[in-house]
Amino acid sequence: MRTVLDSLDAAAVRRWCAAGLDALRRHQVEIDQLNVYPVPDGDTGTNLVLTVTSAWDALVAEPDLLESETARESHPAMEGEIARLGRVLRCMARGALLGARGSSGVIVSQILRGTADAMAAVPAARGRAVADALTAAAKAGYAAVAEPVEGTVLTVATAAAASAMAADTDDLATVVRAAAKGAAAALARTPEQLPVLARAGVVDAGGRGLVVLLDALVEVVTGQAPATAPLAKVARDPRLLTVARETGSAEYGYEVQYLLDANEDAVESMKLVLRDLGDSLVVVGTGAGEAIPTWNVHVHVNDVGAAIEAGLGAGRPHRISVTRFADQIAAQAGIAVDQEARGVVAVAGGPGLRDLFASEGAIVVDGGPTNNPSTAEVLDAIRATRAGRVVLLPNDSNVHAVAAAAAEEARAAGIRVGVVPTRSPVQALAAIAVRDPTRRFHDEVIAMAEAAGACRYAEVTIATRDALTVAGRCEAGDVLALVEGEVNVIGKEMRKTCVILLDRMLAGGGEMVTLIIGADAPPDLSELLTHHIAEQWPFVEVQAYQGGQPHYPLLVGVE
Repeated sequence: MRTVLDSLDAAAVRRWCAAGLDALRRHQVEIDQLNVYPVPDGDTGTNLVLTVTSAWDALVAEPDLLESETARESHPAMEGEIARLGRVLRCMARGALLGARGSSGVIVSQILRGTADAMAAVPAARGRAVADALTAAAKAGYAAVAEPVEGTVLTVATAAAASAMAADTDDLATVVRAAAKGAAAALARTPEQLPVLARAGVVDAGGRGLVVLLDALVEVVTGQAPATAPLAKVARDPRLLTVARETGSAEYGYEVQYLLDANEDAVESMKLVLRDLGDSLVVVGTGAGEAIPTWNVHVHVNDVGAAIEAGLGAGRPHRISVTRFADQIAAQAGIAVDQEARGVVAVAGGPGLRDLFASEGAIVVDGGPTNNPSTAEVLDAIRATRAGRVVLLPNDSNVHAVAAAAAEEARAAGIRVGVVPTRSPVQALAAIAVRDPTRRFHDEVIAMAEAAGACRYAEVTIATRDALTVAGRCEAGDVLALVEGEVNVIGKEMRKTCVILLDRMLAGGGEMVTLIIGADAPPDLSELLTHHIAEQWPFVEVQAYQGGQPHYPLLVGVE
């Protein structure tokens, strides 16, 4: 049984760092594809992975922290708990700062520093301490940015803190769940705050990265991964990824970033110079306690030499990097394909369902019943995998023709695409479960198709009009249960109809049932059906997910 933590200690923070890094790596390509603000350079996911990798490397490089954690497990009453938690947090934050890449990476490093500062004086942080730390972290993020913009990672961090404070409890699990949920809701609103996001049909990339980190924290604390985050989707039209930002960096051609050893007064003077040279200025320091602090400086400019000279005038710049945005954007337009790499593209609707596929490493195209994607959208997703061998999961009969057309276009460009003719997301999950990178790609596609075909699927929906079906006449408002696309049960009440459907399907055999709960399902449907299967079909394994898909309160797979 999974243990729910009642407080965050040093060991839990280390597990969060590892889990957050793993989650960011899984979502790296997805976040890169969201990146249209502040410039469409397609690297936010990569930058966040590099930033958190540096944080983790800093923890691993401190053997005494590792040893003390092991010792603590054997001797819980040993001294130094307060110092240990503070050291782990500050080590993580400093590592993130020294390795931070891009503006989002620098801001996230400052958010980690704000968390470290707030929790450094406690041996273990319960709910209210974590809420206070998130509040301090959000303020630290804003303080690092010369000209804060709403609709970015800063907005998401503030919403997470506000939701954590509003929980008004010392229960850690409640607080972190509230923070993650509040962050996800704020992320979903970012297109309303930044028109460039709305035009491209995406949420903010940096904000998405922070939601991934908060979801990882929830998983560490509760033992369960949340399904709250609105998922990224490939931009509706790839040309929108080259849109200029509303203010600022369209005027500046270079990103300059370096570490700077300098005192605070000199850094404040340098900021004034850099503000006049460009925009997107973010400067973050390691904080007090060092004779000469180290700062991470990030700015967009046209005069690269002047930006570096400003650092030389303040102190000692090192680890200098310069990126020309035109080169990044050109590279994104013609993404290099690794012919030996393999990718997966899945069409799915509903935040939880999309998150489920993304967690399996798939690039997700928003779509499904009544919302069929275009050939261009599917083709863009295939290219976004950057893989030379791609499995495509259409997940709806109406998407098959589009999937076939996109596959043909991709093959003409030298990408091998295998279309597995899945008709439901539950079939796609069964297919993904049997992936084996050691198999030849052709054999892999066949194995996935066989797994999908062996999964019987069903869906429950509401009749929109009177009609004659193979199961009899239905009226508008009736509950319809369809098996393999044909109406099998007509009912008046959702829960009862779902139970009848499950019993009919399991009467034909099955060892595992997958339940995906839709947006319009009764709140107790998942618990009700799981309990019913446990009682009536005790040898059947059940997996239930909150899919959030529209139109279908329940999707069922039986294997």
